[in-house]
Amino acid sequence: MQTDSLFYRLFQTAPTLLFELIGESNLQADSYVFRSVELKQTAFRIDGVLLPEPTAANAPVYFIEVQFQQDEQLYGRLFAEVMVFLRQNPEVQDWRVVVIYGNQICEPRAAGAHAPLLALSQVQRLYLDKLAEVDSASVELELVKLIVEPEPTAVARAQRLVEQMGNATSRLSESVIIELIETIVVYKFPQLSWQEIAAMFGLSELKQTRVYQQGLEQGLEQGLEQGLEQGLEQGRENEARSLVVRLLTRRFDRLPDEVQPQLNQLPLEALEQLSEALLDFSGLEDLREWLQTHDQGDRK
Repeated sequence: MQTDSLFYRLFQTAPTLLFELIGESNLQADSYVFRSVELKQTAFRIDGVLLPEPTAANAPVYFIEVQFQQDEQLYGRLFAEVMVFLRQNPEVQDWRVVVIYGNQICEPRAAGAHAPLLALSQVQRLYLDKLAEVDSASVELELVKLIVEPEPTAVARAQRLVEQMGNATSRLSESVIIELIETIVVYKFPQLSWQEIAAMFGLSELKQTRVYQQGLEQGLEQGLEQGLEQGLEQGRENEARSLVVRLLTRRFDRLPDEVQPQLNQLPLEALEQLSEALLDFSGLEDLREWLQTHDQGDRK
């Protein structure tokens, strides 16, 4: 499971989540947008940057790094990207770095030359395995807990989250929350069918999701039972395609006109492969090469 992709989608949907995670009350939290930022004339792309809107120009810029695997080069790469960004954006007066680890094992074994930077008040490290100790009525934090929940208990937590939505505080609509829960469950349990996911949440909750509606429309035409099964499968493919497009757009800002028709032709299996492969792309040429290779593979 590409856990960092789920986190970046959460930050994109609910930018204020970061301030809950770091325990900071920011009066301008609603004026932030989450983006991927490409640094000009370098090979760097920062996957997670929380940028203040122009109306909050003096607010800090937040650099977010989500790490679930140990990477000894992490701090060197991260601080190099931050400094290049600040050089290219001299109007930025204040900044923060937030590194989100699954647990302390994921952290580099030695900080080395970067130890003084880690000691700065602008730098904060979070360990998500400690979240279980935090009581919160926030749906956004509960979604984070669901991402890191062990598989044996993840389904039960997802069900409780659906049941508690009406009593929890959130800036997100119930339909958005349901779709985020659905996406997390699909990523955590790729072996589950849509029928099993539907049974997991109950029909009344699933009716709110886009995937159910797609399945229902096709089910009315082909017979509810058979059509819903096929429609939900199509819905899964559409959801996967939509997610891939969002990830690609966030990574490259704008997709070339010729790419969308190619994406529309990809089956579910290829879309799932692309969702993982795109995390290693350094430019649009990598995407074009991947699509060309896949197209040639289909013709053989």
